[in-house]
Order: sequence, then structure tokens, then C-alpha cells
Amino acid sequence: MDLQALIEPTVTGLGYELVALERVGRGLLRLYIDKPGGVDLEDCSRVSHQLTRLLTVENVAYDRLEVSSPGLDRPLVKAADFVRFTGERAQLRLRMPLDGRRRFVGVLLGLEQDRVRLQSDAGVMELALDDIESARLAPDFGMKEVARRKA
Repeated sequence: MDLQALIEPTVTGLGYELVALERVGRGLLRLYIDKPGGVDLEDCSRVSHQLTRLLTVENVAYDRLEVSSPGLDRPLVKAADFVRFTGERAQLRLRMPLDGRRRFVGVLLGLEQDRVRLQSDAGVMELALDDIESARLAPDFGMKEVARRKA
């Protein structure tokens, strides 16, 4: 059974985005949901209650259901994520090294023709979406300013 195909319409119907779905050992089913402005405990509870009913009706075997926010370091999974978070700082890991590096950090400049544009210390880079193994937002939290004050 394709859990993603089963669960995603319910999550989106409630007004949320299904960021990721994991089936973890010992019967744990973990979902990360998001919406503009972020999610709170009430949002997670609402989705959890609805999905509990759905999974029971569909006879999906699981022991525990965990619904949570993707966090400030939200994974970027879909092509649309790279567009939605244009202007945000992100960390990308490539499947194979490019110029001897697999990890890149910079500001997302969007997505053009399945190529992620990233402003890094090395300048503007274009990375093929298919070459990206994983990507996450990388909030700065003003660490550069803290470092300058200490200097």
C-alpha cells in the first residue's frame, strides 16, 4: 500500500502540506506537516486525530502515529520547496562530489529548469535537482553578528 498516496490527500484537505512521511521500526509512523506561518501543537493534534480514523478504516498496520512540525531546519524535498523558500539559507548535500565537495551552504535563488540556484561563498551555483541527495533550511540565528561582537 502506498501510504503517501493514502495520507497526502487527507493532510492537504485539512490545509497542510505533507513534508515527509517515515515508517520507523517498531511500528512507528512519523509525519512532518507544514503550513505558511508554521504549525503548532493544535495543528499536529488535528491531523493526528483525522489520520487515526483514516488508518483504522483503511486497515493500515501501525503501533504509533507521530505528527510534528518539520522544524526550523525543515527538509526541502519537492521541487516546489526550492521555489517557496527562495531567499532562505539552505544546506545541500550532493550524491556525488562537485569540485571535490558534496556539501554546500548558501542562499536559495530559486529553481530554473530542474536546477537549484544557490548563492554560496563561491558565487552563484546551479545544481541539478536530481544530483541533490538531501537539502534542509539552515537558519543563521544571527551567529555572524555574535561572532563579530566577540572579535
